[in-house]
Amino acid sequence: MNQNSASMYFATAAAQANPAERSPRGPWPFRRLLPFGICILSFLAAASAQDRPNILLIMVDDLGYADFGCYGSEIETPHIDRLASNGLRLTQFYNTAKCHSSRLSLLSGQYSHYAGEEDFRNAVTIAQVLKEAGYSASMTGKWHLDNEPTDYGFEQYWGHISGATDFFQGDDTFRMNGEAWNDFHEDFYTTDANVDFSIQFLDNALKEDRPFFHYIAFNTPHYPLQAPKKDIKKYLGRYDAGWEVLREERLAKQKLLGLFPADVELPPLPSHVPPWNSLTDKQKQFESFRMAVYAAMVDSLDQNIGRLIAYLKEKGVYENTLILILSDNGACPFERSERLEIPPWKAGSWYLYDASWATVGNTPFKHYKQTQHEGGIASPFIAHWPGKIINPGRLDSELSHLIDVMATCIEVAGARYPERNGLNPLQGKSLAPILKGEKRTGHEELFFIFSNCRALRQGDWKLVSFYGHKWELYNLVEDRAEQNDLASANPERVQAMAKRWRAIAQGAGIVSQKLIGPVKKEISPGAKGSWHDPKLTANWEMPAF
Repeated sequence: MNQNSASMYFATAAAQANPAERSPRGPWPFRRLLPFGICILSFLAAASAQDRPNILLIMVDDLGYADFGCYGSEIETPHIDRLASNGLRLTQFYNTAKCHSSRLSLLSGQYSHYAGEEDFRNAVTIAQVLKEAGYSASMTGKWHLDNEPTDYGFEQYWGHISGATDFFQGDDTFRMNGEAWNDFHEDFYTTDANVDFSIQFLDNALKEDRPFFHYIAFNTPHYPLQAPKKDIKKYLGRYDAGWEVLREERLAKQKLLGLFPADVELPPLPSHVPPWNSLTDKQKQFESFRMAVYAAMVDSLDQNIGRLIAYLKEKGVYENTLILILSDNGACPFERSERLEIPPWKAGSWYLYDASWATVGNTPFKHYKQTQHEGGIASPFIAHWPGKIINPGRLDSELSHLIDVMATCIEVAGARYPERNGLNPLQGKSLAPILKGEKRTGHEELFFIFSNCRALRQGDWKLVSFYGHKWELYNLVEDRAEQNDLASANPERVQAMAKRWRAIAQGAGIVSQKLIGPVKKEISPGAKGSWHDPKLTANWEMPAF
């Protein structure tokens, strides 16, 4: 890594960060707090909040590998970048490529099908385990699983049960501690509200002199692409050069940061992405505008993380808080835009971007959300823990996964994973040794499935199928962007890895032949029809600012 260049970049990011920044919308009245019913293990009963770290777990939604500044983006994320410059970034951290399964894996420490797929029937949550160890457990944001967070160990919860919501007017799935909540006001914006309620919940926990486990599941930057007008204005015109130029800029920055070697080449623009200069002027204006809205959402996310950091410092708990930031899947390629006559700073609008900008979001990787290629499953991962992370600012290439987060929380909290009938053992492995600069006994393999997209990672090798099409094989050390399919040259490896993938799937109880049956003989088409709609701009007009 070019340490001097990286240091200059992070110094600039830190100078931009303003931890004292506050939302103009301010906090809301706290309506109701469930009584705490805490069972504290006897060996921890006398421990104070200062003896064990607080844990702040932050998941963002549909954010690509290259969408934070510290992973290559031009989007301004100074607060997140500052955490990275004083913490640790993993370069080979994986999710499940899909919203709900990633949340299940994150909270259970198991592959989602093992945990229960739609619920936690074979698992317990981080909240349940840490609450037993004397922690307060609270959550804000998107749930997107069966039942509600308060059914799974969270003492305090505000957010929405749905998988996506209007950021300005919400929906009918919002809950406060298990009860319907609909107190949407004129200045409501979900990203702001997540932090407003987080601060209130943490206030309650700190008054109890207990360490806290707090999980924020931001819905941003998941569609609909909606952001405050002031944040959108900041990025108007920034994307006029088009996706080819932005991909080049991002990879150049990624090399500067040490994320990829200097000799890595940018893969050709995917055949399903039209060249920027083939678009009409109106199409270019539309594409540049909706990417500006996306950038504004990520910028707003960073502002709110800055607010939360400022709060932790004000309360004197920042130094004793482990902060983890990650994404549930890669950038989203689906073209589902509608109601474009409504500007994206107002309720009711429904903008998305498509596979073209998603290719930029996942630079330099292949494919997107829902697929098991690197663009679908590779996630940024930032860990920050003052005084505990060895050589702050470093990168680590340890093969790791969402399932590792629960094991990490258990270890740093001094908690114990329960043993009882019907409860699967943890499949994740603690990342705590990595934080300390030590080696761990890592994963020999990682398993992936969503719908009939499937993959298996064994060491440097990855076997992957695109929606049930013919197996592809890549050596990720030599070809992380998955451009050189080695399957035909390694038939025995393909056969052995496919057999192992099927055994893991069957171990999870998957029996559907669509999901685990033999793959097709046809090679992958490399695209989905739902990734584009060239007629979308026919009646679109640039909103008036």
